[in-house]
Amino acid sequence: MYFITLKSQLMNKAQLIDAIAEKAGLTKADSKKALDAFIEATSEALKAGDRVALVGFGSFSVAKRSARTGRNPQTGKEITIPAKAVVKFKPGSELSEGV
Repeated sequence: MYFITLKSQLMNKAQLIDAIAEKAGLTKADSKKALDAFIEATSEALKAGDRVALVGFGSFSVAKRSARTGRNPQTGKEITIPAKAVVKFKPGSELSEGV
């Protein structure tokens, strides 16, 4: 029996800034400012309950997750997991087709 292990790559923030700078012809400092501004604007919109849609790429939204019963994996005892808001991302058609 053969097993193939695929090692996934992780792009961190610094690598993303480098890629933005290269693709857009910007300096790394300008790319960092642009990325930070995008993250801040998106975070503020989501905190306000808005949806952020980037046509072709995808949309970010906030969904409510209701309270539920779970189990403590160490003890097996039932616990109550409180309700909370979670951020969801739905990929757009262009992104889905390209991946």
